[in-house]
Amino acid sequence: MRTQVAIIGGGPSGLLLSQLLMKEGIEAVVLERQTREHVLGRIRAGVLEMGFVDLMREAGVAERLDREGFIHDGTVLSFDNEQVRIDFTELAGRPVTVYGQTEVTRDLYDARDKTGGTTIFEVENVVLHDVETDKPYVTYRKNGQEARIDCDFIAGCDGFHGVSRKTIPDTVRRDFEKVYPFGWLGILSETPPVHHELIYASSERGFALCSMRNAHLSRYYVQCDLSDKVEAWSDQAFWDELRRRIPAETAEALVTGPSIEKSIAPLRSFVSEPMRWGRLFLCGDAAHIVPPTGAKGLNSAASDVFYLHRGLTSYYQERDSAGIDGYSQKALARVWKTQRFSWWMTNLLHRFPDRSDFDIRMQQAEIAHLQDVRAAQETLAKNYVGLPY
Repeated sequence: MRTQVAIIGGGPSGLLLSQLLMKEGIEAVVLERQTREHVLGRIRAGVLEMGFVDLMREAGVAERLDREGFIHDGTVLSFDNEQVRIDFTELAGRPVTVYGQTEVTRDLYDARDKTGGTTIFEVENVVLHDVETDKPYVTYRKNGQEARIDCDFIAGCDGFHGVSRKTIPDTVRRDFEKVYPFGWLGILSETPPVHHELIYASSERGFALCSMRNAHLSRYYVQCDLSDKVEAWSDQAFWDELRRRIPAETAEALVTGPSIEKSIAPLRSFVSEPMRWGRLFLCGDAAHIVPPTGAKGLNSAASDVFYLHRGLTSYYQERDSAGIDGYSQKALARVWKTQRFSWWMTNLLHRFPDRSDFDIRMQQAEIAHLQDVRAAQETLAKNYVGLPY
């Protein structure tokens, strides 16, 4: 098989890139290790920056997002029982949209079906070859048969555990990582959200987040120990702990119900440099991971897609290689800014087990600064809604 761009990974970043390239007449084949049903079964975040929404519109797949997405003009930060609302529209000039990542992925798959794009699921033993030459190719196994795709470029959108990043030699690649000493216990419940905007809560007992997927589906989190087990947390224990960490008036309004999904996610910050090696480009979680506190995971992947799509389009339509040559530098410049914001939000809102009394006072001073200084709120708002590409 021959294509122009081989995309490794059938998650939202790989699918969005394939749709954008297709709109420009650039052929792409998507390889995915899992089944379509497995990909759509992943429960992920749903806060979308305007830049991401604009890319979905550009790709022609935003009809349902525009119809069903929730526009959020702000968010609430609570510190014990004190609250501060960050007004995105006033402070940053634009809102965010709440729309589940699962729904984004579903819309992208449906659009790819309509356009007849080639997506190959349940592939095994994917290997990237000759990526440092002008004739790269990909081999894989499907239904026990070996197959090969020749291509001009390879986009590695296959996540942290994929093969793409590992293809870059250790002598070339440099990884940066910070692992946080806690995780998030999250549940999904068929209950109305407790508030029309997200609530980020910091308390003496630890962090909590109240969010939603739609008017009848809520997503809640509490900070937990990495040693905790999901089965040790009953639904009642979760709801009781959540109430202890959010403002009293919010706790009183909370509607509870059985969880339909429950999981614990560890938190880490990770960046791999460079994001390009030869004809291979890393995109999204293959190159970087952020703690979910700042809602930047999917959104930072979208900025990678933006730069790579623009670069490849210029290459094919104008024979201009400046975009792909500068891809890694541009993408990483924005990646590190989103890393800084996510790291800052995580430090602001969580209780670290090894913090000294001085560290606690510094956190309290940072909170007071945010409560009292409009410029600090403006900085938070501009980062949360998304820095320009």
